[in-house]
Amino acid sequence: MQKVFLHIHPYEPFIDHNTEKLIVGTLPPPRFTTGDLKEGDVNFCYGNRDGQLWPILDRIFNLELKFESTHEAIEQRKSFLKQRHIGVCDIVASAERKKIDASDIGMQNTELRNVLNYLEKYPKVKTLLFTGGNSKNGPEYFFRKHLIEHDVLLENISNTVPRIHQFIHPITKNKIKTVSLIAPSGAANRAVGSLESYKRMKRENTEFNTLDFRVLQYKEFF
Repeated sequence: MQKVFLHIHPYEPFIDHNTEKLIVGTLPPPRFTTGDLKEGDVNFCYGNRDGQLWPILDRIFNLELKFESTHEAIEQRKSFLKQRHIGVCDIVASAERKKIDASDIGMQNTELRNVLNYLEKYPKVKTLLFTGGNSKNGPEYFFRKHLIEHDVLLENISNTVPRIHQFIHPITKNKIKTVSLIAPSGAANRAVGSLESYKRMKRENTEFNTLDFRVLQYKEFF
């Protein structure tokens, strides 16, 4: 019988009472759970050395981040998030995997965090920034399931990429906006390349690339 890997999220939500925006993803690669980090990984949210979230934010805000397995690199990221009133609350608490990899589609029997509870506890949060869209097992996909379980309606505001929705929190009655950003991973580059807006910019500047496109998109919402 094939052994199943229990992929547990290694980090608690990074959030406090000043947080106004929440980054919402799924799970970091399994090595962050097992502790078998690679050189260049940062032992913090989105610290995967191959991930693009921190390189994107580094370019937008000129942070001069270190990309290394050090305490200083972790503190740089925490300091930035606190200064900008940004938190991280990935929606997946754990999942089972038959194959030990980082694909969202490979997650089974997922346990979700109660994001609505966090939004009740930290009522200054008015924006959720999904690091991916509504494809199966993406952050928006799981969040929609979470809202359905609590009889909360997600209202469409804009269908152009990045898609924007809003909902009313059932307890606080706060209006909260959700933005489905293009995933900051290499796996999403094909999706970026298919967008007309990207193709237009690429025609205008042949050196323009998928990371440049994400920087422009993320800058508007961070």
